[in-house]
Amino acid sequence: MIILEDVSKTYSTGAPALNNVSIHIEPGEFVFVVGDSGSGKSTMIKLLLRELTPSSGRIIVNNTDVGKLKHRQIPRYRRNIGVVFQDFRLLKDRNVYENVAFAQRVISVPNRQIRKNVPAVLSLVSLAEKYRSRPRQLSGGEQQRVAVARAIVNKPPILLADEPTGNLDPRTSWEIMKLLEQINRDGTTVLVVTHNREIVNAMKKRVITLKKGIILSDQKKGSYIDED
Repeated sequence: MIILEDVSKTYSTGAPALNNVSIHIEPGEFVFVVGDSGSGKSTMIKLLLRELTPSSGRIIVNNTDVGKLKHRQIPRYRRNIGVVFQDFRLLKDRNVYENVAFAQRVISVPNRQIRKNVPAVLSLVSLAEKYRSRPRQLSGGEQQRVAVARAIVNKPPILLADEPTGNLDPRTSWEIMKLLEQINRDGTTVLVVTHNREIVNAMKKRVITLKKGIILSDQKKGSYIDED
């Protein structure tokens, strides 16, 4: 589902953000990517979203050679990837329903289908009763649930979560992670970038640890290891 083959990314400063990284993620896997600031985690996410292109190597996502995409092809490519960010990125002037529906409208889903799909995904994230609420009326955990609903309403085969619990308290963080686990059980490939040591150690998923742009370890049922 996600293949990085000898991928390097060097910025204009000359420092390598990723250095000859190779990773294979199978369909339906749940993978944590961990590492300190500057380890290359954010660069990897940007490469997968085609916000950046690699300096060398190949990236294949869902059978698409990402480096060969023309600029006009990028929006269509990104439709197959759901993304959840640390800062939610909700539309503050729209209610919960409209925030999720927006993801369907940008790909021209008919209104009749939107009226069916949005309530279904809001039920999945336990927000069916708050569909009229604006983001400011929700807790941080509820806002992140809206963000998850928006990311999965188009049923992408891949979900990328970049520090999804970074702004949440421990109990709410667990709720979000259990939700991502449920989405994974339903067949979506999930890749989570996180600093949350407790969650990584408890969930016993595959853990890829980056350090200064290289893979320090890749464990099947892993834990958050120290980089020293």
